[in-house]
Order: sequence, then C-alpha cells, then structure tokens
Amino acid sequence: MRSFFLGDNEVHDGEATVTGELYRHMARVLRLKQGAEVELVDNDGRRHCGVIEEVGAKSLTVRIAATSAAPGPELGLRITLYQGLPKGDKLDLILQKCTELGISEVVTFDATRSVVKLRGEKTAAKLARFEKIVQEAARQSGRNSAPRTVIGGTLKEVLRDTRHAVKLLLWEGEEKTTLRECLERYQAPESVAVVVGPEGGLSAEEVEAAVACGFTPVTLGKRILRTETAGLALVSILQFHWGDMG
Repeated sequence: MRSFFLGDNEVHDGEATVTGELYRHMARVLRLKQGAEVELVDNDGRRHCGVIEEVGAKSLTVRIAATSAAPGPELGLRITLYQGLPKGDKLDLILQKCTELGISEVVTFDATRSVVKLRGEKTAAKLARFEKIVQEAARQSGRNSAPRTVIGGTLKEVLRDTRHAVKLLLWEGEEKTTLRECLERYQAPESVAVVVGPEGGLSAEEVEAAVACGFTPVTLGKRILRTETAGLALVSILQFHWGDMG
C-alpha cells in the first residue's frame, strides 16, 4: 500500500478529495487507478487507509475505510541544522538525508561565502520545493511528521533566538576542541543545534557571531568534509551518541 502526505488536502465524512501536486503525483506520475489501496497521512499524523474511488481530470477521490489515532510528538533528540546555502541541488540531498536521519528542523542562512542567495519570489518557490522533499523523505522513512524547513537571513539573524541545550559549530579553523571531547561534556541533552557553512566555509565574523550566541567551534579531525557531507556526518554521530540510532 502506497503512503502519501495529504498536505493541504483534507478528509471529510470518510472521504478525501486530492488535488494539486499530490493529485498529479498519484494520477499522472504513479498512474494509480480506481480500486488502488492507499494510505493518506494528514498534518496531525493520522493515517487514513482507503481505496481510490474515482480519478478525474483534476482531482481524485479516496473512500476512507480506517483511520488511526493521531500519534504523539516524535520522541528523542531534537536536532536543528543551520546550513549555509550551498550551490546547485546540494541542499536537496541535505534535506532528504537529514529527514531520514530524524532531524527536527533545517534552517538555511545566507553565508558570506554563499554563492546562492534566496530573495523575494525565489524564497517562496524554493520553500515549497524543500517542503515537498522533506515530506516525501519522511513518508519513505516511516516518520510521523516531516521536519520544519526555514529559509533565514544571515547567520547572526538565524541564531539570535536559539535555545538549544548543546550548540555546535563545525569549523575547519578549530584546532583544539574535537567533537569527541565536546560530546563527553554533556549527558543526554534534549536538543542540539549544529552550524555548517557553505562551500568555502564560514567567515571569521560569522564564527565570532556564532560563538557570541553560545556555540562551541569543534573539529571532526584531519578530514575536510564537503558542506553536503559535514551536516549528515554530524547528525548521524549525534543520533548514535544521544539519539535513536542504536
């Protein structure tokens, strides 16, 4: 049975009418027909199992046979990745894999050395794309909900209100404090924030701004990881050390 996030589509009186992008994906891309069994997940995490009753020119109807209770919030370590905007489609990969790894939130920022800058109409279009990516990744990995995605301004602006128990800054310029040493300082924190720069890394001013917000610069060792690898590596380590990867 295929599973889909309903998004803006809703269930009323035991029936769901699917339109928009989800309709195009189900009817045009997957070519699902009348009689196909599907699972629809709403914004509260409830799972609606049903059968496609009708496929129209612009919408399809699903007759709901069973609905599960809304699950509680996802438990475990809450991780926020502050990611400097990278070039090309690297952010797509970061969002997809971070979702699979159980991240809670991804916040992008316009780093000094970011080649890509998101402004105006580009922001709305990109955010819609990002949300689609994390929703699909959440569905495929069996999560109850997709992580929150935010397009922010400068690093100083996005870090202004951080309230995480642990704050880590991956920085190739750090030569003393290793990630291992930093992890040993804490016992089972509830939340962790991680800052990763774009290609070219972070500027000295950005490092100073992060430190002023309580972030600890750490090194992963001798290897210099690409921006699309660094965050994924650290999230994996955090989930293994404090989270739900056993």
